[in-house]
Amino acid sequence: MGGMARDTEQARTEGTGTPKRGSGSSHVYKILRNEIIDLKLAPGSPMDELQLADRFSLSRTPIREALVRLSVEGLITTLPNRATIVSTIDFLHLPQFFDALTLMYRVTTRLAAGHHSADDIVRMRGKQEEFTRAVEARDALALIATNRDFHLEIARAGGNSYYTELFVRLLDENRRILRLYYSSFNDELPRKYVTEHDQMIAAIAARDVEEADRLASAHAEQIVTQIQSYITADKRINAHMSL
Repeated sequence: MGGMARDTEQARTEGTGTPKRGSGSSHVYKILRNEIIDLKLAPGSPMDELQLADRFSLSRTPIREALVRLSVEGLITTLPNRATIVSTIDFLHLPQFFDALTLMYRVTTRLAAGHHSADDIVRMRGKQEEFTRAVEARDALALIATNRDFHLEIARAGGNSYYTELFVRLLDENRRILRLYYSSFNDELPRKYVTEHDQMIAAIAARDVEEADRLASAHAEQIVTQIQSYITADKRINAHMSL
């Protein structure tokens, strides 16, 4: 009963618009996270507590709490001189990231084809619907989030928690790389790439392990090729980021 009372009080407080403890920190975290992933805050940009406190009209405590969360996600870095910046993108080791990403696309999709349940297919199709809506809205941040969730459902269907955790880490740590992918299409993803997800679901549902593997490999290859081409062509990236 006590828990229900607290939930009721929380709902009442949210309804009145009265700030709750931690709500300021969450607000700052969400805005800064989106700006970093969307590359509105460029790699290497300073993250000064005082300036952020002034920007959000908050004390330094919720700002610091938000920065801690961003640091845990690897989106910001504290330098030896104690200055905090938006984390740089490690282009030097990008080939290694692509190798690992491709492997995880393939192995998780293969396992899903061999081990999925009927409920897994339902969840995959649900996530694909969310991804499709994000494509239609040309919402890059939603594209990144729903694409992650779609492939996470595939990984879970495979039943290997170690692969799932590694895949999530790759997708989460390199969200800005995926942002470059959607930028290369001006956030208007061609329909054929949406169809690739549908084809993967069909192969998994049919328990066709080899076809699932082939589709996952091709899916990863086009993503890697598109990102590489975009990076090569973008002079700003070559001039301002560590290649």
